[in-house]
Amino acid sequence: MDTTTLLAYNAKNADKKIDAVMQQLHRTRAFNGNVLVAKHGKIIYENAIGWADYLHRKELNINSQFELASVTKTFTSTAILMLMEQGKLSLNDDVKKYFPDFPYDGITIRLLLTHRSGMMNYVYFTDDLYRAEHRDQRKGLTNAQEMALIAQYKPRPFNKPDKRFLYNNSNFMVLGSIIEKVTGQSYADFVKTHIFIPSGMAHTAVYSKAVYEKIPVDVVGHDRGQWRYSVAQNFLDGPVGDKGIYSTVGDLYLYDRALRQGRLLKQATMDSAYVPRNPMLHGHFSYGYGWRIFEAPGKQVIYHTGWWHGFRHIYLRDIKDDITIVLLSNLSNGSLLKLDDLFNAAGMPIVRKSAYKGNGDTSDD
Repeated sequence: MDTTTLLAYNAKNADKKIDAVMQQLHRTRAFNGNVLVAKHGKIIYENAIGWADYLHRKELNINSQFELASVTKTFTSTAILMLMEQGKLSLNDDVKKYFPDFPYDGITIRLLLTHRSGMMNYVYFTDDLYRAEHRDQRKGLTNAQEMALIAQYKPRPFNKPDKRFLYNNSNFMVLGSIIEKVTGQSYADFVKTHIFIPSGMAHTAVYSKAVYEKIPVDVVGHDRGQWRYSVAQNFLDGPVGDKGIYSTVGDLYLYDRALRQGRLLKQATMDSAYVPRNPMLHGHFSYGYGWRIFEAPGKQVIYHTGWWHGFRHIYLRDIKDDITIVLLSNLSNGSLLKLDDLFNAAGMPIVRKSAYKGNGDTSDD
């Protein structure tokens, strides 16, 4: 990929309408983060707005790396579908094929991809366990260690497999574990070799607290919409697959182009990932294989949100009209729920549940 040409951008040519929207979002809704908007293969707006680390007064730059939170799930899905294309796994495989001591019956890879496994949320289970047993919260857990904890303690699931959609980080942590078991590689090495490098993503990496004592990035997450709540990574930043990838707005745009150009998966495989696999919510919203889906007459936007440890994001890809919007924020507040003007300025459908009916969209991430 000619990444230099794809990432070329002159601030003098910035889309003025989008710039006005983003400046207002910063001024009135305290948006703090990086933004990129592209149409038809060309970046029409990008900007770094605010602080990377408020306490130490470090400003964001366009190559600042953010913890992608649940946007990571799109990479995990891509990796799983790659392994399916290679004949190394089937979406109908039971988790017990790879982890015989897994305590739940009837959970397949397909159910994990679509958040229909019925599993409990490992984040809450593990946090409660560590607190109750006074375990060391500084060292991150590996995926294998998390799977061993689940096998040992057998936490009660929420419901039976395939009963209903229930967004849950456990699904993609288990998928990350399956990737490691099938390939014999770490999740970090596999996605680097098979996704990041082929896509030209030079500023993207997986950072786990099980490997790094200190995550080597400058962008700090700030929680509760307030600067004083800066978040330090802990043992829950060890497992990956549901989260754990750090990237930039530019690299996420390159990922979009690599997917559109068929560099990572066959077109038929990508099409299958974009099929709604759950009942439509409010007639427009569903979830496929690792991607959220918005559909309207003649429109389809494939996207994902993220929310973890002071980071909050939305990554949107208008498939029909070839528009890409990337918003990465390290001040977790409600600013990303006020994007109607940005969608209008970019020419993308308003991807927000309350724009049609219902009481608004609070992220499940």
